[in-house]
Amino acid sequence: MRAPAAVVAAMLLLAGCSVISIDLTPRVRPLEEETVEGHGDAKILMMDVSGFISDETPGGTLTIGTPPARVPMLVRVREELKKAQRDARVRALVVRINSPGGTVTASDIIFRELQDFRKVTGVPVVASMMDVAASGGYYIALAADTIVAHPTTVTGSIGVIMISLNAEGLMQKVGLAANTIKSGERKDMGSPFRPVTAEERAIFQSVIDDLQRQFVAKVVERRKIPASTAATLADGRIYTADQALAHRLVDRIGYVSDAIAVARQSAGLDEARVIVYKRPREYRATYYARAESDVGAFATLSQLAGLTTAGPKFLYLWSP
Repeated sequence: MRAPAAVVAAMLLLAGCSVISIDLTPRVRPLEEETVEGHGDAKILMMDVSGFISDETPGGTLTIGTPPARVPMLVRVREELKKAQRDARVRALVVRINSPGGTVTASDIIFRELQDFRKVTGVPVVASMMDVAASGGYYIALAADTIVAHPTTVTGSIGVIMISLNAEGLMQKVGLAANTIKSGERKDMGSPFRPVTAEERAIFQSVIDDLQRQFVAKVVERRKIPASTAATLADGRIYTADQALAHRLVDRIGYVSDAIAVARQSAGLDEARVIVYKRPREYRATYYARAESDVGAFATLSQLAGLTTAGPKFLYLWSP
């Protein structure tokens, strides 16, 4: 049996193995529907927005063998909404939010996707806040018709932050220097290799102020709060569920089951199945099981750490 094997090996070597390719990249399978609770013909879709809100593919944890396929949050959200849009039996949407926020653009895109879904389908959208629904997490909740905060939710942190790193002192200690050739005086604004000047800080502040105005405008529009009140609430502070309810930032306090009941009532349903969309072999037996894009605290910490090395980013993020 050894001779044929040796011949095959020699042929492969002579051929340069140019036609042999081993691809261990995990394949992304289409979403499947799973009923996690209830019965009836009508459906209430539960969708997750968990962890750091970004358009980047989330990093995975250490696995043995081929790692599971991971899909960027924006891709998954749009995929789920489009699938639900094609199903006339989806009569309501519950968005379970457990996020400290993320990038300004990713938060705004998900807000817009939820708004478009509401307009096209006419189905009610309910936001169900979990541990944290702050900054970009709250921004996304504003797209819902009703916001339900868990009794222990921390929310708010309405505001914008920019995180950058100044490594100039460290580089001087190790004898390194950066040489920058630029077309204009402000071209390297926010560079980690030198301090931000007073003029540059004012420019960054003007951008942050404009993004903040957009955030506050959505609070005014969606929560029917006077602009002066919204501006006072939007100083970056966080709120408990009771405080948020008192300030009209949320509609009621309750559990996930209460959010589902609100969705069922808003859709005029006596009974309905609560469904989730999942990938094959993904565990989603109850509505507390998380979607695949939520990869845990370590991945979120890794993303936050990466913000300081990838240049300035504008964030709707609670990052104490």
